Amino acid sequence: MKKLLLLFLLFIHSLYGAVEDKSAIVYYGDDISYTTLGVHDYIILQPNHVNTDLPGFKIYKKNIYAYVSIGEIEKSLPEYRFIKKEWIATKNKNWNSIVLDIKNKEYQEFLFQKMIEPRIKEGFENFFFDTLDSYQLYSKNQQERAENEKALADFINEFHKRYPSSKLVVNRGFEIIDQIHDSIEAVLFESYYKGLSSNPKKPYKDVSKKDRKWFKFWLKKIRSYHKDIISVEYMSLKDIYNSRKPQKVIKKLKKRGMIPYISNKNLNIYGLSSKNAVKREIFTLVNEINYDRTDQSSHRNGALILEYLGYKQRLYRADRPLPNPKYMKHYAGVIVWLQDYTTQQKKLLKWIKQLVKNNIKVVFVNSFGFVPKKGDEYQFLGISTTSSIAHKIGIKEHSSIVGFEIEPPLHSSTQRIEVKDAKPLLEFLYDDGTVSTSVALTPWGGYMVDDGVMVNIDDENLWITNPFAFFAQALNLEPLPVADVTTQNGKRILFTHVDGDGLANRVEGDFGYYSSDVILNQILKKYPIPHSVSIIGSDIDENGPFFKVREDLIKIVKEMYALENVEGATHTYSHPFFWNKIKNDNLSPMYRLKIKGYRFSLKHELLDTLVEINKELYPKDKTPKAKTVFWSGDCAPRINALSFIYRHNLLAINGGDTTITKTYPWLTRIAPLGVERDGYAQIYTGAQNENVFTNDWLGPFWGFKNVVQTFEMTNSPRRFKPIDIYYHLYSGSKQASIEALKDVFDWAMQQETFPIFTSEYIPKVIEFYNYSVAKDNEGNWLFRGLNTLRTIRIEKRNFMIDFDKNPSVTGIKHFENHTYLSLASDDKYILHLEQPHRVKPQTYMIDANGYLQSYSDVDGVKNYTFKGYVPLKLSFHLPTSCQLQAIPEPTSQMRDGEKVFVEYDTQTQVKVALECF
Repeated sequence: MKKLLLLFLLFIHSLYGAVEDKSAIVYYGDDISYTTLGVHDYIILQPNHVNTDLPGFKIYKKNIYAYVSIGEIEKSLPEYRFIKKEWIATKNKNWNSIVLDIKNKEYQEFLFQKMIEPRIKEGFENFFFDTLDSYQLYSKNQQERAENEKALADFINEFHKRYPSSKLVVNRGFEIIDQIHDSIEAVLFESYYKGLSSNPKKPYKDVSKKDRKWFKFWLKKIRSYHKDIISVEYMSLKDIYNSRKPQKVIKKLKKRGMIPYISNKNLNIYGLSSKNAVKREIFTLVNEINYDRTDQSSHRNGALILEYLGYKQRLYRADRPLPNPKYMKHYAGVIVWLQDYTTQQKKLLKWIKQLVKNNIKVVFVNSFGFVPKKGDEYQFLGISTTSSIAHKIGIKEHSSIVGFEIEPPLHSSTQRIEVKDAKPLLEFLYDDGTVSTSVALTPWGGYMVDDGVMVNIDDENLWITNPFAFFAQALNLEPLPVADVTTQNGKRILFTHVDGDGLANRVEGDFGYYSSDVILNQILKKYPIPHSVSIIGSDIDENGPFFKVREDLIKIVKEMYALENVEGATHTYSHPFFWNKIKNDNLSPMYRLKIKGYRFSLKHELLDTLVEINKELYPKDKTPKAKTVFWSGDCAPRINALSFIYRHNLLAINGGDTTITKTYPWLTRIAPLGVERDGYAQIYTGAQNENVFTNDWLGPFWGFKNVVQTFEMTNSPRRFKPIDIYYHLYSGSKQASIEALKDVFDWAMQQETFPIFTSEYIPKVIEFYNYSVAKDNEGNWLFRGLNTLRTIRIEKRNFMIDFDKNPSVTGIKHFENHTYLSLASDDKYILHLEQPHRVKPQTYMIDANGYLQSYSDVDGVKNYTFKGYVPLKLSFHLPTSCQLQAIPEPTSQMRDGEKVFVEYDTQTQVKVALECF
């Protein structure tokens, strides 16, 4: 047993390479997952499979390399139509491609103008040159080989000359390494240990020692130039996923100083390297024919749960062709969460069977999507259902995770569920002596269906089973340290944003004239925190509805945007009511505001309005410029609008429906962080606006006071959301609504918060959906893709770290059952998250309400520079043998045991040094 345990531990250890090791991935598939790709130092992709507008690409572009074939071209490529006959040298029968003459200067210019320059314009910075050795197929003698090699070297060096900031990886090119080493970053080659054969029945083969011996001379030469060497090895899917062979090869290649990558022959799976991403994506199957994804229970109720655990949903329509389970190993699991039965039941069942066969966990929520009757085709699930008119008389099995918000109901149900080889979590007893299992954990995952999921009472949905515990157990999710969007430098993020509706509303009373004027003077000027204020473009247009008072409105807007603590945004031009009605870049006037002479376009709605703000309404010297869209109407933009936003590097927010209060204290009243459509993320607000809290502005008009309950209940016992004070300009039109708004701001000003602009929150959520994380067995975690997102949440009370092993961590904040780690500025973070057995005295930041501009830890002295939008409030952990020095002098400084509190009345930028003696 001891020997078996030792072998098991060695195997588990080999699954995780050291996170400091360099790694590479070559992926030519279509299902691009940046959470999977991001941890790698070399990410080689086919450009025609990449949407460079997506945020994931932009986050990782410095490590992404665009594939370009130098020596050959396939006829299927659109660029092939530019190939001239005189460039063609021969054919490569093995790959059915055309081999081209690299000596031809005109062909070389074709490569620059048609294959490289377009990729640069798309956003690619780095390149991978393949088929360098194709000249060997047509070189007849040594002289021709030498001529071709010189032409190839000249071309590569010309590339470096034209694009000096672009990094280049070449496939082989051994013979010209002496001429090109200064122009390249790394050399990739294939099959040091595992290669491909010409036998279609046995496509994979071992490379012989004799064949491998040839590499040694060239590899030694490449190392002499201090270039990385990437070895791509080929194995069958069975060997990659179900054997220890890949880990043995990886270990041997690393020992030889190479970066390993193991994949199948088509390079269309996420293979294995010296480090690999932890799986963060959950593939979720939904019926989206009749209901948009924002109306799906899987999204409205399920996404929040997975996000809090550190995972993300990948919603997939059940009416589309189901992906091959062999290529889904990068998912942490699959959830089948259908609103009703699918019309493709046989295909669904066959697909699920393949998922189980490929050891991918499957969970059913709400229903099975088919009727699981007794029979061979359902045996692999071990479940079957029958119908009965018997009545429930009690509960036989009641797990501790059942009864989360409400106890299971005992009303009648005609469906009876039997399950084999499972751990029942909820079993009902019937008066005929039978048992029905509504919630269970199974070898293949689990299910939570029918009267084991939720109870609906007066249109309120209450969880019966604890979804956090159920999904974690059923999908066997790894507990993750989570990049947290709600907190920065230990304090809860606070931002406020205003939709432009009501700019010209008249005030009902004698406390102002326009509602926007009231907001300007009683909110924006009174509360010196960042405010993000949008306008509807047509409201100040000469053809708009308020053209008679246009000059008054422009004056108010200019005064708003002249304030240092206000950033501008657009609430669109014509305020679209239903974004799904936009077709072919047009929207009927019946679905938007009617403006004289206006022809609708997304450009005018989303971009031109921002240009107008920056050009005509902003002070000329004010930076940064306005770049944010606040979605209007139903706040449900589709791909056409979302893609426009990302293509033009704009930001956008709105949507979601967070309205939890003491009257409605249910988890389903909290929206997720956002929703993705084909990789484009729509970011939701942190809470709903006053229109919702006043019953669609029908009253009571003081109703927005209740949003404070929302802020409190999204903070504890779990911090799901930042504080987002979201309202409309028309809140300034009534005495009750403006007083309610003041009450909300007064409450917020008393909280310990980190105030930011709305435009600074949005990128954090985008990064949450795309960040990539890896781990090793020494307690080290690697995070990549975190640029503005600087907090890691550990779901443990009073968790501690060793700061000597965590130079990227600048502070620790304990809050209820959570620990928030604050991070310094870096492009990657390596954190050692094993708690030390004995914590020695350490100095560190506890929290701060300003950005950490710089941080250093040299010779035992920690230096911090902070800059915020409001007077700074800082706290530090400082053992009694240590001292704190702040410049300038604080207004007040107080010690409470080993905690030191530093406050300023006016200062927004300070330096702090911590030193021990």
